[in-house]
Amino acid sequence: MKNIVAISASPRSGWNTDLLVREAAAGAQSRGAETEIISLYRLDKYTGCVSCFACKTPEHRGVCVYKDGLAPVLEKIRRADGLIIGTPNYLGQATAAFRALYERLVFQYITYRKDAVSCNEHMMPVLLIFTSNAPKELYPKVGYDKMIDDYKGTFELIMGPTNVIISADTLQVNNYEKYDWTMFDPEEKKARRETVFPKELEAAFRAGAEMCRQ
Repeated sequence: MKNIVAISASPRSGWNTDLLVREAAAGAQSRGAETEIISLYRLDKYTGCVSCFACKTPEHRGVCVYKDGLAPVLEKIRRADGLIIGTPNYLGQATAAFRALYERLVFQYITYRKDAVSCNEHMMPVLLIFTSNAPKELYPKVGYDKMIDDYKGTFELIMGPTNVIISADTLQVNNYEKYDWTMFDPEEKKARRETVFPKELEAAFRAGAEMCRQ
């Protein structure tokens, strides 16, 4: 039986990113996988890479030794057969929570050797889920496409074959009347949530199920 770790790097439970991550996990479960859903914002205090370089020494090669709230998550990923990570886009980047995990997860495997870039011997399928308030047509203009491609490329190199799901132009709040936001059409946002987002949830479910075939 496969073991899939599903991680939400969003602070908001029950919203876009969290729902997509959970649906992808449900897809993996539908294929008989055991899944664990982890919310990074509910862990004990943790940090990004502290550049101690212990993971480059022979005794700790490929293993982050820093002990904090993220350490158990890294160990669970090390034992997993697949990885799902979802993050919203904040200020043109993934969340700080995602970045901390990304630094700790990826850097531990980088060797700084010419003969082999990575020492990870346990490659696995990865599903990256990105959500944003910005519509998809703005991605090339603001650099979101490149950002996502860069993350995808790194995960494929260090972790394994990587699939990406994007949910753009998302509904941010239930009641837009509480805020003085003039950039959005609340009715269009709600209509998209009712018509397009369910299809994205279905795509996440299928991607989670497909992960178990790899």
